[in-house]
Amino acid sequence: MVSELVFVGLGLCGADGMTVKALNALKECDRIYAEFYTSHLIGTDVSEVEKAVGKRIKVLHRMQVEEGEDIISDAREMRVGFVTAGDTMSATTHVDLMLQAKEEGIPVRLFNGVSIFSACPTAFGLQNYKFGRTVTLPFIEEGYQPRSPYDHILENKERGLHTMVLLDIRADELRYMTAKDAIEWLLTAEEKWHGGLMKEDTLICVASRIGAPDQKLRAGYARDLLEEDLGQPLFTLVIPGDLHFMEAYGLVYFAGAPKEIIAEE
Repeated sequence: MVSELVFVGLGLCGADGMTVKALNALKECDRIYAEFYTSHLIGTDVSEVEKAVGKRIKVLHRMQVEEGEDIISDAREMRVGFVTAGDTMSATTHVDLMLQAKEEGIPVRLFNGVSIFSACPTAFGLQNYKFGRTVTLPFIEEGYQPRSPYDHILENKERGLHTMVLLDIRADELRYMTAKDAIEWLLTAEEKWHGGLMKEDTLICVASRIGAPDQKLRAGYARDLLEEDLGQPLFTLVIPGDLHFMEAYGLVYFAGAPKEIIAEE
């Protein structure tokens, strides 16, 4: 058998979201592993991916990927596929896995998938190069709410940059932070730290199930959004910085933002 580790990003939605090259590469694999704790594949389950590939897929939990040895051990002796939602190398854990393979002298191939990092800005009509540091909001546990996400968003805002906000996923518990949870998170943070991030006219963009047929985009002010139906998980938020007039038009026409943001630009 050929020794190889093949990394495949499945894209954002469905078993047919991967590239044709990725699909063909998986069909050549002797064994395939998957993880869906860093991101969830919308609109399908692993059985549909198995049907598309024509092979069984073993889904691993976080510790099995981060501390286990099965993937590398198998890849020493056979062609192993490792699949995730989105673009596989967006997660540090997967970069580490590729480095382990390289250190072992195991050949690797990477097939990129559509990522939320590109799909979300373009869905809203926002310019990718105007984004600052991406932030993840964790669930508030036992009253603990870390300040760093708030500070990073505020820093981006002060520099005129947009912020993509990823929301916490607890796949093992089937817990997915909602857009309303995230907005409340930010409002609570403002009450604690008073940095001026969440004002009456702070615009928030909410993306629900990007890439799926029931994708939903909405842009508006925080208090108004809390009263609306924003769709279903998975959610991604964007806190815009300084808007180019074309971006403002995009948010109005693509996501129903208040038309006054055009007049302000």
